[in-house]
Amino acid sequence: MRIHLSTAKPKKVAKGAMSAYVELTVGKRALMVLDNGKRILQIGVDAKKMNRRKLIVLFRRIISLGNAHGVTHLVVRLEDFLFPNIPASSEEVALLMTSNFGTANFSFTQYKSTTDDRTRIEDVVILTKKPDPIRLPVRRGSIISDEVNRSRIVANTPGGEMTPKVLAAWAQCRALATGVSVQVLGRGEMEHLGMGALLGVARGSVEEPKFIIAEYRNDEGAPIVLVGKGVTFDTGGINLKPTNALADMHMDMAGGSAVLSTVFLAARLKIKKHLIALVPAAENMPSGSSYRPGDILKSMSGKTIEILNTDAEGRVILADALTYAKRYRPSVVIDVATLTGAAMVALGTRASALFTNDEKLRDILMEAGESSGEYLWPLPLWEEYESDVKGTFGDIANTGKSSYGGAINGALFLKQFTKGLSRWAHIDIAPRMTSVEGDYLAKGATGVPIQLLIRAVEML
Repeated sequence: MRIHLSTAKPKKVAKGAMSAYVELTVGKRALMVLDNGKRILQIGVDAKKMNRRKLIVLFRRIISLGNAHGVTHLVVRLEDFLFPNIPASSEEVALLMTSNFGTANFSFTQYKSTTDDRTRIEDVVILTKKPDPIRLPVRRGSIISDEVNRSRIVANTPGGEMTPKVLAAWAQCRALATGVSVQVLGRGEMEHLGMGALLGVARGSVEEPKFIIAEYRNDEGAPIVLVGKGVTFDTGGINLKPTNALADMHMDMAGGSAVLSTVFLAARLKIKKHLIALVPAAENMPSGSSYRPGDILKSMSGKTIEILNTDAEGRVILADALTYAKRYRPSVVIDVATLTGAAMVALGTRASALFTNDEKLRDILMEAGESSGEYLWPLPLWEEYESDVKGTFGDIANTGKSSYGGAINGALFLKQFTKGLSRWAHIDIAPRMTSVEGDYLAKGATGVPIQLLIRAVEML
């Protein structure tokens, strides 16, 4: 999608293109053809009830409706979206507009043999009285949506093709394009480091695990480390998932692709930060060599992990990554993972679960979520819960002692490997892994929480 700025409505569009002007109205939405042949895409809104959340959805809805009506060229007036009850500047609205236009205009069609999918919008003209102040926000929004959509492609790619090796190769390719440094550790290097947790989970697959390290340095301060779960396909292992829970498990590496894309995005935006992404990448497969319920794995930290359920593998591989993060003496560590279905039980599908040991970090992440449209809701990390993940034969059990509070148990497990980290947060993005009705996003991966993270990184 190409975005142009103008102070006047364009008189001409590409030959054969279907263009439409967006008009906000209190009436019902419809595509209207006027007598002079100009098309107006009417969107019904209630200005009095408009807020930032509704504005974000409105931008996506415009693109969705335009695509549904076969529009290829769209004209919008920025000032129409400066609602008096939303405390946002024209620059901020322009950023929200372009980033959400871009993410809403995405569809995953790489594996379709025909191009009979709905028409995509090719050009958007933003009309504004003062184009100069919004040029940078518009460019920034376009870059953000581009990087988010790249991450969605990776997450949507079938597990048979997006293996740990391919994920690592993708990271190396994006590194070359963005100037980020990427290092990939193989099995031998992980054995030398004592990453018994990651290697244990990977044992059942013929695909070799990879540990991906992406670093962007544009500041000499202590780094912010982002850790992402990179399970490229999760069968559940010996504790095999039921059939209806397997279809989306190629997206169990969405946290890993998100943190990598956040680093690449920071480089493209030239953010003045030192940023590192760590992604333990592996498949969780059942085989004769798989790790078993009852096994005890020795993690890089030296702590032993008692395996009660092989389908609670994400936290196990993240344990080694969190331990590895400490060697950078980071100012902040944030891990992102499609960790638990329990987070969806607790919150539904509209917000990710947030756990942190630092109130200021919690407030920053919550604010970044509200401003980006990638919402979070905090859950407790109280000491009273810690006995639930205490092991019987090992130091820590990878599931709780009861079926309740699964998201909390997962976070408390991770907390055991964050000792010495003064500022750490865990974001369980399982509720937001895939789009839902009302998102006005294509089916499949959402790219959450890249936009949240990039805003938070700038605030830290």
